[in-house]
Amino acid sequence: MLFIFFLLWVIFNGRLTLEIAVFGIVISVLIYWFICKFMDWSIQKDLWILKISGLLIQYAFILMIEIFKANIATIKMIFTEKYEREPVLVSFETSLKSKALRVLLANSITITPGTITVSLEGNRYLVHCLDKDFGEGIEDSAFVKLLEKMEKAGGEYE
Repeated sequence: MLFIFFLLWVIFNGRLTLEIAVFGIVISVLIYWFICKFMDWSIQKDLWILKISGLLIQYAFILMIEIFKANIATIKMIFTEKYEREPVLVSFETSLKSKALRVLLANSITITPGTITVSLEGNRYLVHCLDKDFGEGIEDSAFVKLLEKMEKAGGEYE
């Protein structure tokens, strides 16, 4: 996070001189200290994110692919007159222990067209699907598998 603050400082200044670099380092350290002290951030959280960053990039790529596929399926369903939609509520549980990863899964389901996470209580999800086909296999989707892999690789972080 400290590096990102410094990088933003350099980008906003538009050039890099010794003076800009020194001021940037000082300001970045002060902002990082403030965030650690008052906003529940820590160096351990930075290290955890760094440890799973490769998996996060892979997750973002899979998410984009799933959003694209869901868009195509939703468009087909909407524009096909013969197709009879059967909305359904799907309930399932995950083995994810990390609150952050459970919320990431809920948000990923919600931004994928045709599905909305209605509730998340502990490990239990309630998802509204535009059609019953959208809800099939949601409990062991690519999202869930990759998040479980992240949790094993990076350990649990709350």
